[in-house]
Amino acid sequence: MSVFASLVEQLADLLQPLFGLSAAAAAIVLFTALVRLLVHPLSRAAARGQKARARLQPRIAELRRRYGRDPEKLQRALLDLHTREKVSPLAGILPSLFQLPAFFLLFYLFSNTTIGGRPNELLGHELFTAPLGGRWADALGDGGPLGGAGLMYAGLFAVVVAVAAFSYRLTKRSMAANAALTGAGAGGRGGSGSRGSAAEPVAVPGMGAVAKVMPFLSFFTLVTVAVVPLAAALYVVTSMAWGVVERAALHR
Repeated sequence: MSVFASLVEQLADLLQPLFGLSAAAAAIVLFTALVRLLVHPLSRAAARGQKARARLQPRIAELRRRYGRDPEKLQRALLDLHTREKVSPLAGILPSLFQLPAFFLLFYLFSNTTIGGRPNELLGHELFTAPLGGRWADALGDGGPLGGAGLMYAGLFAVVVAVAAFSYRLTKRSMAANAALTGAGAGGRGGSGSRGSAAEPVAVPGMGAVAKVMPFLSFFTLVTVAVVPLAAALYVVTSMAWGVVERAALHR
């Protein structure tokens, strides 16, 4: 931890001529960009996997119609299909999982007054008068929402809302494309007899609610930004913005 703190300090020193007192904040943004670059191959693989899963949707829908009344057979058939097509259902979460250590590293680094038995000098750095180790509640208690730190957080929240709105549009577009591939639920109504009725039991309980909530998940980042140290919040917001731009580029 002390080694990482030293690296952040050195990077801040390099950026100080350009960013002045906000050099440490700029160092965190740069660190986030480096992490995202390292994770980019996983993001590309996840995008390819998502496109492959989208292509498989008609075949998955057929398997669900065929084995809708036998969950065990359906599970085996889906697993065999993904294995044959070399598509991993977990590929989409790997980029996020690999970023968690970097987030928790910054969270710990800017939540402790001492690092390696020495005073944590990183806590003295600020972004527009807001301490990198402070939280939104601290900003409200020191000057209120219209104070320097309060206005900085307002700007940060505005960025999150803008990025989340763009992410919302991407998610809705992706869900609409997947629905078009599967017939948007037409499988249960398009047939007749036993095939039409067999489609009903394959619906996964709760998935309808998940589908409704999923486009709004990005907006929950506002809660994270409000409760974590500002340094960790910067990481989250930068990574979120990078991810949305990357996602738009990879899914064109």
